[in-house]
Amino acid sequence: MKLLKKDLRGNDGEISLMVESLDDMWHLKYILEPQDIVFAVTKRRIEGATDKLRPEKADKKTMRLGICVEKVEFHKFANRLRVHGTIVDGIDTGAYHTINIEEGTDISIIKTWKSDQLERIKEAQIASMRPKVIIATIEEGEASIGMVRQFGVEESSSLRQSLGKGEGNTRNEFFGELASQLKWAAEKVDAVILAGPGFTKEDFLEFIRTREPELAKKAVLEDTTSIGISGFQEVLRRGAVDRIMEESRIGREAKLIEELMKEISINGKVSYGMADVRNAQNLGAIHTLLITDELLRTEREGKSIDEFLKEVEHSQGRIVVFSTEFEPGKKLEALGGIAALLRFRVNP
Repeated sequence: MKLLKKDLRGNDGEISLMVESLDDMWHLKYILEPQDIVFAVTKRRIEGATDKLRPEKADKKTMRLGICVEKVEFHKFANRLRVHGTIVDGIDTGAYHTINIEEGTDISIIKTWKSDQLERIKEAQIASMRPKVIIATIEEGEASIGMVRQFGVEESSSLRQSLGKGEGNTRNEFFGELASQLKWAAEKVDAVILAGPGFTKEDFLEFIRTREPELAKKAVLEDTTSIGISGFQEVLRRGAVDRIMEESRIGREAKLIEELMKEISINGKVSYGMADVRNAQNLGAIHTLLITDELLRTEREGKSIDEFLKEVEHSQGRIVVFSTEFEPGKKLEALGGIAALLRFRVNP
């Protein structure tokens, strides 16, 4: 995400951004709220005078419109964010319109900004400069490839091949297909983590050192007990992505949720669920507040959550917003979407 303009008086004003990736669209999903004003170049059909006997569809014209946001939809698999609302600046004022935000879109947002939203923009800017990483989890005859994004590891493809007669040739075919898929994906990233149980990943690394030396130069090995989604999760927990990216949002989330579950298991310095967490804050006990992006979004409709977040910040508490797109956020969601690691134990 690239910051183009920032014109704020206090927390009110305009920020202009260039959307550079799918991660940026995910961030915008949780930045944009109803009643925000969004400006962008878009296409709109202009109705003109036509022959009533032979009506024709008017052509869509490219123009810059401002809309008052009503709803935002993140279409991950279409690489698109759709912003729905009514036009407040431009032609057809008051009419309904949808702005499609994609990679390369410049948008301007006018609103009352909250501290976590400004922090999200700052984080997205920093993240855009970090190395990009993919993970391939491999065992004999089976592999999964995932792109590490700020909202989680997005599985892009998987391979499965049973080994039978002519095992050596079949294995080479499997390695060749995996190398082909990784080579295409690796052109856009800086590192490839090869993970999995046993020695298949080592054998595959030797294979690509001969066949695809440029791909092999980007590869690092990591031991895991499983492959697929759980294998991706193990890679994050072990800190492999952190070591490559220096600091990973989802790697941090995985470690925090592990610490949270450990404290819960021993009835330690932890609270979860809205009522218990608010009680802990009343006692000044919150060290780190964990909240899901979805709960933050829905609670904002009632306006009360922002005052609570300010209270946590004023008492020197740290706030971490979890993505519900990936396993740590899903675990937090199962606990009510909010929990806190505490300075001291408050529950009996």
